[in-house]
Amino acid sequence: MSEDNHIRDYNGPAAGWGALKSVTKAWLGSENAFKNLRMMLKTNQNGGFDCPGCAWGESPESDMVKFCENGAKAVNWEATGRSVDPAFFAKYSVSALAEQSDYWLEYQGRLTHPMRYDAATDHYVETSWDDAFALIAQHLQALESPNQAEFYTSGRASNEAAFLYQLFVRAFGTNNFPDCSNMCHEASGVGMSSTLGVGKGTVVFDDLEEADAIFVIGQNPGTNHPRMLEPLREAVKRGAQVVCFNPLKERGLERFQHPQHPFEMLSNGSEPTNTAYFRPALGGDMAVMRGIAKFLLLWEREAQAKGEPAVFDHAFIAEHTDGVEAYLAVLDATSWEHIVEQSGLSLAEIELAARMYRKAERVIMCWAMGVTQHRHSVPTVQEIVNLQLLRGNVGKPGAGLSPVRGHSNVQGDRTMGIDEKPPARLLDALEKRFQFKVPREHGDNAVLAIKAMEEKRAKVFIGLGGNFAQATPDTPRTHAAMRNCELTVHIATKLNRSHLVTGRDALILPCLGRTEIDLQAEGPQGVTVEDTFSMVH
Repeated sequence: MSEDNHIRDYNGPAAGWGALKSVTKAWLGSENAFKNLRMMLKTNQNGGFDCPGCAWGESPESDMVKFCENGAKAVNWEATGRSVDPAFFAKYSVSALAEQSDYWLEYQGRLTHPMRYDAATDHYVETSWDDAFALIAQHLQALESPNQAEFYTSGRASNEAAFLYQLFVRAFGTNNFPDCSNMCHEASGVGMSSTLGVGKGTVVFDDLEEADAIFVIGQNPGTNHPRMLEPLREAVKRGAQVVCFNPLKERGLERFQHPQHPFEMLSNGSEPTNTAYFRPALGGDMAVMRGIAKFLLLWEREAQAKGEPAVFDHAFIAEHTDGVEAYLAVLDATSWEHIVEQSGLSLAEIELAARMYRKAERVIMCWAMGVTQHRHSVPTVQEIVNLQLLRGNVGKPGAGLSPVRGHSNVQGDRTMGIDEKPPARLLDALEKRFQFKVPREHGDNAVLAIKAMEEKRAKVFIGLGGNFAQATPDTPRTHAAMRNCELTVHIATKLNRSHLVTGRDALILPCLGRTEIDLQAEGPQGVTVEDTFSMVH
């Protein structure tokens, strides 16, 4: 690797001394070190706050330290002593800021004042809250239709903020709710809803301790939700199978050094986080799952012929499923040659994975965006569900389906009604409770919102958190589309690239972060979030 890029080979385990060094650097660089040490110790604790780093659930133990490297960085970046104030914007034009890296932009600190873009000077200038709200009202009231506005939501929003946001938008008259789930786990929700009737995971944290096998598919927990590495390691130590499917060799899925275990750190030891590691082709996960199911069908028929115990859970299938014969016909019609070609694995590798699956009485299937960000993502999720149903691995302790959400409250947003295709029961309940007619037609998701801005059909973009322009796949196209807007508004804690992609009018509105106490006349206010296990904190 080129030395100029500061890239080098890394042979150590995930976490360990490297994580501690990185956390210490972020902590000292926050310019608020003493206060932030206390903040980190309140992370994921009773009387504290839920970690803003990711959506991984809270473990049941009562350790003093319940955060990972990512969480510590998120807390330090949010509770930094650095400020992005009017003087900062007077110093830097938008064009000058656009030349900086994304890391540099967010590292400058917390936004402190409402700011309005002045196109004549190419600078953001301070404005009052009243003037900012008046400008938003002016643009919204000037629209020919409420559907000419797009209302984006990030997973950094709390449940309460998301609920009020969707209520405001529906009172305004549209279901245009592009949100971060459109770009990550939308396929999980659609695939699971169409097969299980619910678009959420079916496991809780304790199930990880009872599983005989945990399949980790298209997922990099060491990068996106590092606290998952500990239960994976503990599963391997107690003899469970941890089977990983990932085209890349992710160090966190190979071995892990726990920063909170003194002996392990001093001895520089580490523990494996898998018992088998398969590297399918990109997008080959569906073929792998189909291959495992096809082996199960082969062994089921052999067991029937020999009078041996069944491979399928026939009682579960009969009571809780339908359409099994049609699915088995699909398995029969899919050739081994096609499965091997599409999966990128050998037939022997698929058989080994299938034998591990068959041996386990209780299996959890976990997956993330390596599964969901493909054209055939929904059928892949459905294939995973079908495989679990064949063995009755849904609805019992130690087994189930777990789409692991990487963003901190993306699941809570959807629960609160951030949905461009809202169910009728939600709309009926809102009308009954709040006594106004809500819009019934489907709105824009993230892709449709970009297209609407691109074609100048959408004139206002309001973003509740996040970094929309950078999170979308075709970034240059998204930038060009957003610049067609009459008004862009970003509600945020820190500066990011999206704030520099302005409409003709543009606002940046600062807000509190999750690490801060909101003191009102009635006292301190609390908010909630929902984790990947559907638990509300």
